[in-house]
Amino acid sequence: MTAAAPPPVIVLVRPQLGENIGKAARAMLNFGLTELRLVAPRDGWPNPDAGPAASGADIVLAEARIFDTLADAVADCTTIYATTVRKRGVTKPVLTPEAAAKEVHASAGRSAYVFGAERSGLETDDVTLAHKIVTVPINPAFASLNLAQAVILLAYEWSKGVALASPPEVPLAPPAPHAEMEELIGHLVRDLDASGYFFPPERKEMTLRTLRTALTKTGWSYNDIRMMHGIITSLGRTPRAR
Repeated sequence: MTAAAPPPVIVLVRPQLGENIGKAARAMLNFGLTELRLVAPRDGWPNPDAGPAASGADIVLAEARIFDTLADAVADCTTIYATTVRKRGVTKPVLTPEAAAKEVHASAGRSAYVFGAERSGLETDDVTLAHKIVTVPINPAFASLNLAQAVILLAYEWSKGVALASPPEVPLAPPAPHAEMEELIGHLVRDLDASGYFFPPERKEMTLRTLRTALTKTGWSYNDIRMMHGIITSLGRTPRAR
C-alpha cells in the first residue's frame, strides 16, 4: 500500500545531546522517514556526536533543518502531533501512535511529529501549538522512554502503511535422513567407549538411551551432522604442537 500523504516530518524541540539526535535519525531511517527538523538544539548544529550514533543514517543528518522556534519548524504542516506522556492541562484530542499514523496516511497535507527535550519533554506552550497529542501506552510505574525510543515507536506505526522491504528469508537446511543420525551416534559411542566414558559398565545401556534421546530431539541437517563428526574426530586426536 502506498501512503496517501507525504511522510511526516520529525521535529525535535530543544534536543540536548548530539548522540540522541543521531539515534533519532537512525530510528527514522529504519522506517523510511528522512525529514528531520531541529528547534534550538542546545549544543548547536552540526554536532560531532550525532554522526557515530546515527550508524549510517547520514542522509537524515545532512539534510536536517534548523529553526529558532517550533512555530517556524511546522509552518508548512497542516497537522501537528505533540508527543507527551504527561498531562498538561491542555484540552486536545489524545491518540495512540497507531491511530495517529492512520490519520497521517489519510491526510491531504504534511504532518509533523513533535518531540521534546530529553530531560523535560515538551513545554506547555509547545503542546498548545499542536493540533493533537500522541501518547504511547506505557507502564504507569515506569513511564520513561528515551528520545530515540519515542521516535522509533511513531515511525514504526507510520511504516505499516507503506511498502518497506522485509529482510530476506534464509531457508533452513532440511533435516538429514535418519541413517545419517545413526552413523553419528555410532561414531560418538565408539569414541566414548574408547575413552572409558561408560562407567560403570552396567549403566551403559541407560546412558546410551539418554544420549540417543537428546540427539534425536533436534532436526539436525546434513551439515550439522558432518560438523559433529569433525568435532568428535578432532577430540580424539593428539593435540598438534604449536
